[in-house]
Amino acid sequence: MSPEPFTIHVDDDVLDDLHRRLDSTRWPDQAPGEPWSLGIPVDVVREAVDHWRRRYDWRAREAAMNAWPHFVTEAAGERVHFVHVRSPEPDATPIVLTHGWPGSFVEFLDVLGPLSDPAAHGGDPADAFHVVVPSMPGYGFSGPTRQTGFDVHRVADAVAEVMAQLGYERYVAQGGDWGAVVTRRLGEAYADRLLGVHVNMLFSFPDPDDPDPMGGVTEAELERFGAAAARIADGTGYMAIQSTKPQTLAYGLTDSPAGLAAWILEKFQAWSDLEPGGLPDTFGWDRLLDNVMAYWVTNTAGSAARLYAESERAGHGPAQPWAGRVEVPTGYANHPFELLQTPRAWAEKRYHVVHWVEQPRGGHFAAFERPEQFVADLRAFRRVLAARS
Repeated sequence: MSPEPFTIHVDDDVLDDLHRRLDSTRWPDQAPGEPWSLGIPVDVVREAVDHWRRRYDWRAREAAMNAWPHFVTEAAGERVHFVHVRSPEPDATPIVLTHGWPGSFVEFLDVLGPLSDPAAHGGDPADAFHVVVPSMPGYGFSGPTRQTGFDVHRVADAVAEVMAQLGYERYVAQGGDWGAVVTRRLGEAYADRLLGVHVNMLFSFPDPDDPDPMGGVTEAELERFGAAAARIADGTGYMAIQSTKPQTLAYGLTDSPAGLAAWILEKFQAWSDLEPGGLPDTFGWDRLLDNVMAYWVTNTAGSAARLYAESERAGHGPAQPWAGRVEVPTGYANHPFELLQTPRAWAEKRYHVVHWVEQPRGGHFAAFERPEQFVADLRAFRRVLAARS
């Protein structure tokens, strides 16, 4: 199948049903004690739901999304939706940006213009990219996956097939969260097609038989690693559930928009470098709800969670051992509030690191949270790759 143009359009009856469900939300009590200690507080979800029901304008948001070129195709046996923005610069570098959970293609909407047309955004035309942003199979407008065993390596196969369908023989791959694992797999399995890989979450752990696993790790890295370990211990229960019984979880996330919002927004709170006003000041309710809607209107909360179970069973889960190596030139942007803090000494044993940046601000959702910083770093990485060639 060749890529076909696609327009986002949600039927009125889907929106009417959403409004009825929001109006009839059955609220839990608020647990006593520190409001965030047992999960997202009721008043935060009430604020989000109130905005969703009374001020959020899906038709306006839908139109803004459709201002970019959308397509659908079939790749690796699954439907894949993607945004494809060709730069006006003929020598632009192709790049594919892959999201994770609980994100979506929405994360990258604010960087499409600056990346594809830097001259129109105060940048150097030489830094231009042709930008491809897929919705991972099972997520958003790609729709639920249909195959059993469709794990993260199969997602990478689908991304590689999309880029081949578009005629991009060599390109840069970038990702965070699951997108970082997809990007890692592209660097392993499709190295001959890649100019470089760039991640904002880097999965690399010492071998069990490494005689000196802490060799080369700095004191500053140890401190960050310890702080991140505490966040991981207190904030990854979702992963255990989605890696074992995603079908059971899917009933609640599919039936209750408030429940889906709570499940997703709790992670944006926990994994982001927030401004003093919290989630609305950092992202804005409209942008956060665009992302929630990518799951709600497509009924993909269950299939998105299923990626964890399928990958875990295949031995490709994010926390599972990985014995490979990426020889493709690799860039990494480390953000202070990223859930996983990987020391450079560990990274260099598994990746051909040519670009390493310690960002002053930011967390897990790099492009969504700090779009200007994200764009500047990708431009810098492109220059490193160009100098090497």
